[in-house]
Amino acid sequence: MFFAWSKSDAQVSIGVSVGIAPPEIPVYVQPACPTDGYLWQPGYWAYSDDGGYYWVPGVWVAPPRRGLLWTPPYWGFEGGSYGFHVGYWGPHVGFYGGINYGYGYAGIGFGGGRWNGDRFMYNTAVYNVDRRFVRNVYIDRTVIYRNNYGRASFNGPGGVNRRPEAREEEAMRERHFEATAEQRRQVEFARGNRAQFAYANHGRPAAVAMNRIGGQAYGERGRQADLARANAQAARVRNNAAENRAKNNAADIRARNNAAEIRARNNAAEIRARNNAAEIRARNNAAEIRARNNAAEIRARNNAAEIRARNNAAAERARNNAAAERARNNQAARQQQQQQQRNRQQQQRNQQRPHQQQKPQQQQKPQQR
Repeated sequence: MFFAWSKSDAQVSIGVSVGIAPPEIPVYVQPACPTDGYLWQPGYWAYSDDGGYYWVPGVWVAPPRRGLLWTPPYWGFEGGSYGFHVGYWGPHVGFYGGINYGYGYAGIGFGGGRWNGDRFMYNTAVYNVDRRFVRNVYIDRTVIYRNNYGRASFNGPGGVNRRPEAREEEAMRERHFEATAEQRRQVEFARGNRAQFAYANHGRPAAVAMNRIGGQAYGERGRQADLARANAQAARVRNNAAENRAKNNAADIRARNNAAEIRARNNAAEIRARNNAAEIRARNNAAEIRARNNAAEIRARNNAAEIRARNNAAAERARNNAAAERARNNQAARQQQQQQQRNRQQQQRNQQRPHQQQKPQQQQKPQQR
């Protein structure tokens, strides 16, 4: 689900956007209020570009003026990232994402106390105060209720799915006052201690709470925190992380170099393969050209042989025709000669026939006598 806030959020600024969600809210013991008039600022996760999320310890602080209450900051998932909504002072507690910070801030409204004129009345049902210094107290357990979102530290999918109520929107439209200089000093204190960063404490900071700005720091169980030792451990963690990053970078460089070498060998092998393929294609093309030339030469020889055969056949036919023609002419000449001879013979016979007729007549005449 995507939460689109109304225009009533105009006075609530977003300081930074991060791509990963903040860690869960740690469970800790609240130190006693050290002096009358101080209000509790719950601890929260802030963000630094040079180290990521770090825990700003919960602390008792003096409000900028009487009658004001603190609305804690919170992280909200909006537009694909986690935006930090800064805290502020105002006459009423506004919307702080539904985050259960504890000690009066159970996710909605505020149950830690109330202003009675110029004096703040502490609800000891949820607040821990030092009775030697704080006498204006009362007990109201009706403000204690179960929060179903556990220790989620952000508003949005996977965290607290809750939108502002009408009274919270109204409080958000009121006049606000930004965090005091002392509160900003608390942020600088947290950012200056590497033991407060999530990469070193894995969500369990060394100093989860303080009794006052610049005062005593406490751990989760309410014991005094040894920040020097925790920072030394954080430094070792950071150095180890840096060493591991250096090793990983070296391994990454070797891997990239090996990959580059493998790519170079593969490229060389591919080039050789392409060259070999090109050479094979060239040889095949040359062989194909020779085969085509040989085939063309064979076709040319066959065509020449066929032409010679056709020419020889034509010449043979011509010779045969000429011989036949000569034979016909010779036969015709012989027939003509024979005919001429028969004609001459016939002529001769014709010329001899009258003499032969006269001779019998002369022979017959004496018989008639």
